Amino acid sequence: MKIQKINIKKSNKTSLIYLYGLYIILMFFILIFSYSSMTFALGDPKLISTINSAFKDIESWILKIATPAAAVAVGTGVFMKKFSFGDEEKIRTGKKLIKGSLFSYAFILAIDLILSAIQSLVG
Repeated sequence: MKIQKINIKKSNKTSLIYLYGLYIILMFFILIFSYSSMTFALGDPKLISTINSAFKDIESWILKIATPAAAVAVGTGVFMKKFSFGDEEKIRTGKKLIKGSLFSYAFILAIDLILSAIQSLVG
């Protein structure tokens, strides 16, 4: 088995140098833009407090909407069971609706508790 010697021509060497230069310039621009975005996020606490308050507002709206929605879903499930007139499919659907709505409401409340626990640990 013969080992061939790779001969790189002069034009390939210059294109390789240009490629390395382009790579260095690209990394330089990435570093500059990432640094400016980091200083913007760290330098403006008003923006962070605005985002935090927006998330708190969204969380409170979700809790305000979830309570009546769960009550309506449970009520619908109860009425489906009550007025099924012996139809097993409607009884099963009513039970599934009740279980699903209670599970969903408990999940939303658990997320609220978890988020408040994390918030108390962090800040």
